[in-house]
Amino acid sequence: MSTTRRKAALTVLLMSSLLMWLDNTVLGTVVETLADPTRGLGASPAELQWASGAYTLVFATLMFTAGALGDRFGHRRTLAAGMVIFAAASAWAAYAPDPTQLIAARAAMGVGSAFIMPATMAIVMWIFTGPERALAIALNSTAAGVGIAAGPVLAGLLLARFWWGSVFLVNIPITALALVGIAAFVPEFRNPTPRGLDPVGLLLSIGGLAALAYGLIRAGQVVSWTRTDIWLPIVAGTAALIAFVRVEMRMAQPSFDPRLLARRMFGGGTAALGLMLFAMTSAGFYSAFYLQGSRGFSPLAAALTLAPAAVGTMVGGPLGVRLARRWPLRNITVPAVVVTALTMGASILFGLDTPLIWIEITGAVQGLSIGMVLGPVTGALMNTLPLDRAGAGSAVTNTVRQTGSVLGIAAGGTIMSIAYRAAIEDSLREVPATVRDAARVSAEQARHLAATLDLPGLTAAANRAFIHAMHVSAVWTMLGALAAAVVLWIALRDSETPAPVDDDDRALAVES
Repeated sequence: MSTTRRKAALTVLLMSSLLMWLDNTVLGTVVETLADPTRGLGASPAELQWASGAYTLVFATLMFTAGALGDRFGHRRTLAAGMVIFAAASAWAAYAPDPTQLIAARAAMGVGSAFIMPATMAIVMWIFTGPERALAIALNSTAAGVGIAAGPVLAGLLLARFWWGSVFLVNIPITALALVGIAAFVPEFRNPTPRGLDPVGLLLSIGGLAALAYGLIRAGQVVSWTRTDIWLPIVAGTAALIAFVRVEMRMAQPSFDPRLLARRMFGGGTAALGLMLFAMTSAGFYSAFYLQGSRGFSPLAAALTLAPAAVGTMVGGPLGVRLARRWPLRNITVPAVVVTALTMGASILFGLDTPLIWIEITGAVQGLSIGMVLGPVTGALMNTLPLDRAGAGSAVTNTVRQTGSVLGIAAGGTIMSIAYRAAIEDSLREVPATVRDAARVSAEQARHLAATLDLPGLTAAANRAFIHAMHVSAVWTMLGALAAAVVLWIALRDSETPAPVDDDDRALAVES
């Protein structure tokens, strides 16, 4: 391939990666609207958690099967198929009439993303070699960080002019443009020794992760955790995931290879990224409720408040890649993760009257730190593997990252619900019994009832309870990010940024 065509292909692949990561966080700005019975769908907190989690759940568990399909039928074909599925599901989500259909549409979008991700990484690994490959992988990971940070901003800009479904409908022209680029610039190739489809592993991973997420989300809706519908899904989900790992370890060519996690740098770095995504999605889940709910910002105002975080990520990605060429990776990324954790913990200082400048500065620093981690660490992890293990390695890293996102949404939302319910309980003693149960569900429902029944005291109580719940969640997300820093420090101990693996003897069947 000529240099011009390689650059054009990389641009198309980055566009595809950016699009699917945007939808990883785009609901962050829309949840407040979706919770409103008038402007949205009247979704409950649990339904909003599933609307966010269904996407990442399917994305995480179907990815390695989609990678095996790419090996068998060609990665350009699976990439194009993923874009078509993504566009169709986006249209479904945009016009979903109720929360149940929105959740189903988001799951279908996860199917499309699961086809896009492994194909994108496999094509990058084949097109580029040496330092160019390291840069391309880092840029691809930076696109993920930019998408995560920019999703809420884009949603806010659209909600300022259109209805909530526009945040999904905007995907369609972008996917159409990407499909044209795929046809024009991206070459087709497949692995001459394709992996099996692994239906048993697929069922165990989807069932296990879904059951675990259900148990965690359900825990935030009830008072007692001794109920069967809480502990049984958690136990069953954990058992299914353990069985999944055991099944994969016994296979000669597993779609998801847990043995790769035994390598200290690859396994530790992957775990650190998973913990980081866990903290990021947990923190992102409450930020929109804080700005639009408790502070009363419009979606556009909330988006502009979060814009510095997106800008920071855009700057941090290339900066991290550049610094990683000059200094040991651990000296750059571990302090950046620590800074990320501290900015997440800084939310315990935010209240109803916090000046916006402090929120914006904190967001910018957090985005810069996240950007400096995602690209260099992902590039370093992939460069520890030979080319014939790149597909399996990509499946492992991205599955772990998406699993972290699923559990971050489930656990973060549950912590919020429990802390909110405990904080508002005393304030409901003087509220009519007919509205107490609804007011306990969420601050959004409490505010809606207060406006309908003219109970200003209930609004104030809901806001105080939410701020308390946000502070509790901020502590847990900070601890999750600090755990990621410790794991990364251990993984990168005595390690420099590895040189790209020699792949001159690679054997791939190519179709122009």
